[in-house]
Amino acid sequence: MTYLVIRARSDRGVTKKIRDTMAMLNLTRVNHAVFLPETPSYTGMLQKSKDFVTWGEVDAETISTLLKERGRMIGDKPVTDTVIKSSSEYSTIDALAKAIASGDATPKAVEGLKPVLRLHPPRGAQGWGGIKRAYSIGGALGFRGKDIENLVARMV
Repeated sequence: MTYLVIRARSDRGVTKKIRDTMAMLNLTRVNHAVFLPETPSYTGMLQKSKDFVTWGEVDAETISTLLKERGRMIGDKPVTDTVIKSSSEYSTIDALAKAIASGDATPKAVEGLKPVLRLHPPRGAQGWGGIKRAYSIGGALGFRGKDIENLVARMV
């Protein structure tokens, strides 16, 4: 299983430990997203930074959409099937997305693929829905489960 983690808040006034944790996750700016495998170490890092990020489990279709729409290679070139085929062992973006979703691969499997996805702020009247409250009580922060896909649809 793979998590999609999106940074929702700035790090102004945050302790150095949490700021360093978010830097280790490659979440240096608001509305940036990364794919992380579900491991105990990453789960602990997400719990430490839960007041500044939101995350959930994504499927291969969502990963494929994100890579096609927002994925970038070094030099700010878009990700295409030919680029994936030439710089990795996968033949298409969909094959790479299935491997990432199952936890068999990471974006590092493609040489030159940037690990961070730059997303648009959430569209619609709801926006983030409150960046100072947890998702469980109507806010935007913390674990979302499968509902992360609804947020991603508004941010792509």
